[in-house]
Amino acid sequence: MDKIREYLKNPLITAAAGIVVGAIFGLIVLGWGLFPITYINATPANLRDDLKVDYLTMAIDSFAKAPDNAVAIQRWKDLGPDASTVLDTLQSSATKLTPDEITAFRVVVKSQATVPGATPGATSVVTTPTPKPASNNLIIILSVLCLLLVVIGGAIAYILLIRNRTAKGEPTPAMQAQELSKAAERTSYQTQDQEPPIAQFMTTYMAGDDLYDDSFSIDSPSGEFLGECGVGISDTIGVGDPKKVTAFEVWLFDKNDIQTVTQVVMSAHAFNDPAIRQKLESKGEPVLAESGKKILLETATLQLEARIVDLSYGQGALPANSFFERMTLELAIWPKPAQTAPAA
Repeated sequence: MDKIREYLKNPLITAAAGIVVGAIFGLIVLGWGLFPITYINATPANLRDDLKVDYLTMAIDSFAKAPDNAVAIQRWKDLGPDASTVLDTLQSSATKLTPDEITAFRVVVKSQATVPGATPGATSVVTTPTPKPASNNLIIILSVLCLLLVVIGGAIAYILLIRNRTAKGEPTPAMQAQELSKAAERTSYQTQDQEPPIAQFMTTYMAGDDLYDDSFSIDSPSGEFLGECGVGISDTIGVGDPKKVTAFEVWLFDKNDIQTVTQVVMSAHAFNDPAIRQKLESKGEPVLAESGKKILLETATLQLEARIVDLSYGQGALPANSFFERMTLELAIWPKPAQTAPAA
């Protein structure tokens, strides 16, 4: 799960995944499932060869029982360019029709369906071109439009998400954040006469990383999955890009608990603004962001201590200390001591 989330933070991978999912949804779900192609006003010329033979057999049988030259010629024309071939096939194969019935039909269509201006006595079958379903043109148009949409979308994604961030070889905010996390000094709990945590992570937010949402898997020393924890953007302030983050969510998930515990780390402006604070209280317990501050989260079997290693506020037209330029947090997790039942 963590690897998937890391991959999805890459704009190129996200764009490629979106194209693949969109193509699958558009072709299979919409194109073949909900809105399949339907053919209307098609002629016998669109039938398979064996069905063309069946169609002409029925036409000749109908003509033998109720002779109508105009109807016979029209049915003959509806077979398109393959009419003569189908009739020859029918003539040489064993059918329920008699040779006389086939010959009578041939004489009618050959003698009366002649091309105007032809030499007298010469016979030529008038055929109509095989009509192409109107939906074929629509499919071609839609396919071209979809291809153009994919190309344009890919170009926009490249310009906005990739080229701008990699211009002049400059690292992206997410890459800078990773380097800061690696360089940050981790707490040595052993030197503090404290039990070392079963998991310890460092995460950093840098302004410009609008997709910031770090999560980590918590495993026991034996490799058993115990839960997850992480930090993500909770709220922003102002408008425009990049986002002006004014609060983060620190959360802890315990597989043995029914709910995820969350606390909201707020900027000084957000913490002291009653409207913003009231809005964010629904997400979790509010906490004022201060360098060195420790935040404790507890579930049924886990304890998490989040320490704000470093933070700095951004500058601009917004109120002072209202949005973060950078913040690094250390997450340490311990198993919660089992509670013993009181003696009877």
